[in-house]
Amino acid sequence: MNDVEPTVLYETKDRKAYLTLNRPDRLNAIDSRMPGELAAAVKRANEDSDVHVIVLQGAGRAFCTGYDLKIFAENGQGAQGSADGDGVWDPIKDFTAMKGFTDDYFSLWRSLKPTIAKVHGHAVAGGSDIALSCDLVIMAEDARIGYMPARVWGCPTTAMWVYRLGAERAKRMLLTGDTIDGRTAAEWGLVLQSVQAQELDAEVEKLADRIAGVPVNQLAMQKLMINQAYDNMGLHGTQILATLFDGITRHSPEGRWFQEFAATHGFHQAVAWRDSGRWMPNGGGPVPTPEDLEDTGTLPGK
Repeated sequence: MNDVEPTVLYETKDRKAYLTLNRPDRLNAIDSRMPGELAAAVKRANEDSDVHVIVLQGAGRAFCTGYDLKIFAENGQGAQGSADGDGVWDPIKDFTAMKGFTDDYFSLWRSLKPTIAKVHGHAVAGGSDIALSCDLVIMAEDARIGYMPARVWGCPTTAMWVYRLGAERAKRMLLTGDTIDGRTAAEWGLVLQSVQAQELDAEVEKLADRIAGVPVNQLAMQKLMINQAYDNMGLHGTQILATLFDGITRHSPEGRWFQEFAATHGFHQAVAWRDSGRWMPNGGGPVPTPEDLEDTGTLPGK
């Protein structure tokens, strides 16, 4: 008997499948099991003839805060992309693992049945990859979305920022690592709409119920036609490049400095430095102390 708590919960009601990211004590941070369990839940919903639409949500205070990197950054375990933490980076091993995660998230996009992300709290870093892999995203106005590791130690492997926002606004987000609230995300066209937090559940149910009344074959054909346009624009190739770059960012001089800082002072202190707007040493600079963070401030819009 398996007593391990699933990282993704599954339930169905009224032609809808509800997938719930289930690590609330870690703000639904992504562990090694979550991507595969998410893909399995999407497959289960697609195989259920009674399900017409899939709703993805997060348990607790957030949708998803990205990869649970604390142990890797602080301990250096697997920090060079090796499964056993031997300190040697194997780029193909790194790519294989990260591409597998990306494909798991993109099961939401490839699903023949429509997917809706219901975002509250935060959908940041890898959590934004998951949310933006859904067909439709509805956010609470006060929720935050962004890819902060664009500053150091990451590249969004699904590449959906550019496909949803266009080049200039995608650059605005990924050249700064800033986050934006749900209202701004809707105004920019990153997500479908934003609503007041107390109205989020009702608004998602309203949309899901509307979609659930459409025959499954109609939903699949409309979705396949639209997705094909993105495939023709090179989506798959862009994801391959983004996934390769993601591995490189973690092993650049600045990426190695970031990991060393986390190992010395803790991951949360390293993230505070990254998000403050201060420069990143190129690997030859000294590791700052936490006191150096006191005058960093924060960037507008964070």
